[in-house]
Amino acid sequence: MFKHSLFGTDGVRGLITELTPELVVRLAEAIATYFPPGSRLLVGRDVRAGGEAYARIISGTLLYFGVKVYDAGLTPTPALQYAVKTLGFDGGVMVTASHNPREYNGIKVIGPDGIELDRDREKELEEIFWEGRFRSIDWKAISHSIEPYRIVNQVYVDGVVEKVDKELIASRKLRILIDPANSVGALTTPEIAKRLGVEYLVLNGSLDSRFPSRNPEPTPENIFETAQVVKSLGLDLGVAHDGDADRSIFIDNLGRVQSGDRTASLLAKYLKTERGEHGKVYTAVSSSMVIEDVMKDIGVEVVWLKVGSVDIAHAMKKGGDALCGFEENGGFMYPPHQYVRDGGMTLALFLEMLAMFKTTPSELYDSLPYYYSVKTKYKMGRDKALLVVERVKEEFKTERLITIDGVKVVGRDYWVLVRPSGTEPLLRVMLEARSESDAKSIFERIDKIVKEAGTE
Repeated sequence: MFKHSLFGTDGVRGLITELTPELVVRLAEAIATYFPPGSRLLVGRDVRAGGEAYARIISGTLLYFGVKVYDAGLTPTPALQYAVKTLGFDGGVMVTASHNPREYNGIKVIGPDGIELDRDREKELEEIFWEGRFRSIDWKAISHSIEPYRIVNQVYVDGVVEKVDKELIASRKLRILIDPANSVGALTTPEIAKRLGVEYLVLNGSLDSRFPSRNPEPTPENIFETAQVVKSLGLDLGVAHDGDADRSIFIDNLGRVQSGDRTASLLAKYLKTERGEHGKVYTAVSSSMVIEDVMKDIGVEVVWLKVGSVDIAHAMKKGGDALCGFEENGGFMYPPHQYVRDGGMTLALFLEMLAMFKTTPSELYDSLPYYYSVKTKYKMGRDKALLVVERVKEEFKTERLITIDGVKVVGRDYWVLVRPSGTEPLLRVMLEARSESDAKSIFERIDKIVKEAGTE
């Protein structure tokens, strides 16, 4: 790992045993060299194993190179990003592996706009790392101390709450369940709910680096028990975060786990028709075609991009015309707040939508077109995954092919995306079809190709 590139789809990630202190020091040296001398950087982390060690290594190395370091402590990624953007920092470093399994950790480098560095800036940082072109050290510049900066979570909560109608939400007297996966979402999402006048329960709310209750990714399998609690207690809504709380996956009042793209379709329509906001919807090829079905009826253009929140965020900022952006995994981006995935902001907007329509989540979700879907992954190295992609192109060569990220096959009544993961040694497969039989048939064709190539 890390033989050819450091950055994946979003940040530097790897098994904790692979993210050695030597590698982290070298990365911190590159970060210190990338940012101008005397820069003010905000450093934060989630609860993952190794997080405090990495944060201390990074902070100490930055100090050694004359960078002014501010310690945010335990904080969600969107909270750190919001603080960087609004409080005048030159950048930030977040220690997290987001949704990855328990045994992973990682590092995200944040620019002054609160967004992870774009691909060109990542390449610059990587070149510094691999070539060892680190800044020369002036002993007189090594004079700073790490400054505790523990207002980040409160500043973030304030920023979320002020973007929605608190009185309207409180008037509905909603009852919700919050599942922060034993990580930093527990520090902010309950406070957001409290400030919005929502009655809430917290499941898996103790901070624990072992993630004892579930793996961090809020997939239907991982949050099955959470969904059962929502249904059994008759709650209005459940929300489940990943390890750094930049994603929100919702569970409706019937206990059904809803995909991020269906949630985004509802929110995008709400922003346009009820809030009167304007712009295009930016999303990745991994998202459902339901977004186009919903947006075409209200005259909103959908911009399709390669998978990765970093690319979506920078495309929205560059375009300057975004209504919102999202990923199917529950990462929703609301530009008036910030251009990045934000689990807390997503929840606040969803609560406002429920209050405005005076309805249930299940009724809202059932109003959307329905597709039968399959989402799976195969343990597979990148080279073999790319081979599968080529074989899928050949198998479906008579269909419309979108090849900006793996291959997305778009048929008359179905679509299927096959792509290597940018964060793990996996091949990811997603498909949707208007009939269950078509979904099964398409998946069997893909599964056959994968098995012929051989998994690991």
